[in-house]
Amino acid sequence: MSPASLSTAGVLLITVPAVAYGGTTLLSAVNRRTPGYLDNPVRRGLWRAGHAHAGVLVLFALVAMLYVDQAALPDGLATLTRTLFVAAPILMPLGFFLSVARPGDTHPNKLIRLTVAGGLCLAAGTLILGIGLVSQG
Repeated sequence: MSPASLSTAGVLLITVPAVAYGGTTLLSAVNRRTPGYLDNPVRRGLWRAGHAHAGVLVLFALVAMLYVDQAALPDGLATLTRTLFVAAPILMPLGFFLSVARPGDTHPNKLIRLTVAGGLCLAAGTLILGIGLVSQG
């Protein structure tokens, strides 16, 4: 693994405690019957989606780091691919969480667009990496 991919994997691993903290926060909201969480199905659903996407996308990005250096990608494109894979698990969950940040929010605000930005980063990174790997073979 290249030093750049190792560093990127290190950054991704550092985010895992934040994802775990988010899970603890959600569990705490359920156990304490926190107002604005259990009684707000939109907020509850988006926060659960944010937490789930964060965990899955961090794992997906870690796996992708194993392949970036194997792909036929120029250095700049490899750097972009790593960045896109790191951006996805940040932007998408942020969109879910921040779009209903206040306990009384019953509709997502414009920050839900961050989920689209995260999805585009994920799609672009996956496409670039996939093409690079197919070109290598």
